[in-house]
Amino acid sequence: MDKISVVGLTLGIAALIMGQVIEGGHIASLLQPTAFLIVIGGTLGAVMLQSPLKVFREGMRMTRWVFMPPPASHAALIRQATSWSQIARKEGLLALEAQIPRISDSFTRKGLQLLVDGVEPQRLREVLEVEIDAWAAQMRQGARIWEAAGGYAPTLGILGAVLGLIHVMENLTDPSKLGAGIAVAFVATVYGVGFANLVFLPMSKKLMAYVADGVSQREMLVDGLVGIANGDNPRIIESRMQGYIA
Repeated sequence: MDKISVVGLTLGIAALIMGQVIEGGHIASLLQPTAFLIVIGGTLGAVMLQSPLKVFREGMRMTRWVFMPPPASHAALIRQATSWSQIARKEGLLALEAQIPRISDSFTRKGLQLLVDGVEPQRLREVLEVEIDAWAAQMRQGARIWEAAGGYAPTLGILGAVLGLIHVMENLTDPSKLGAGIAVAFVATVYGVGFANLVFLPMSKKLMAYVADGVSQREMLVDGLVGIANGDNPRIIESRMQGYIA
């Protein structure tokens, strides 16, 4: 669990609610299902319209990273690559073939298979870097749907405000309906700006950070595999891979 995400989201919502209370307002006045439907439903529809199905699904899947981030396995990869380099120096590259079935990560398994197959170090790097670029592009597209949501939400909030004011204007002769219309108008704006700046845009930035970390992790692995292919000393490989850890 990413505790800072939970604390940050809770703090942002609490600040908004406490500000309302301190100003003498009622919390219930912020609970407007109509405004919520306009902003969230409209934003979701806009994001779905702009995104291919595959990208939209990827963005939804990545949402869990905000609270349950992908495991950072830099240290484990360094230990693994160092172990492989020691085996390769003692028994040769073909001895690493027995390690392949034990690997669950497809990228790591592919890299080790290319290493065992005797692919030249430069060619090995080129092949794996192409895969890294493709993975990063796919993940960034998924993360950007939340950035897009952060752009659409405030506009949908304004649209909700306009709809609320239209409702008010239509019922000027009935004072009992004026309050509800005005509430929807202003609360829709609060929802649009609030969701954009407290949820959607921060989510996009955090997901981008995790994608960058994943790229760094993969590049570190590639560096280790190339070192093994070149026959470098295990200590040199370990030291070079540790340079990727901030």
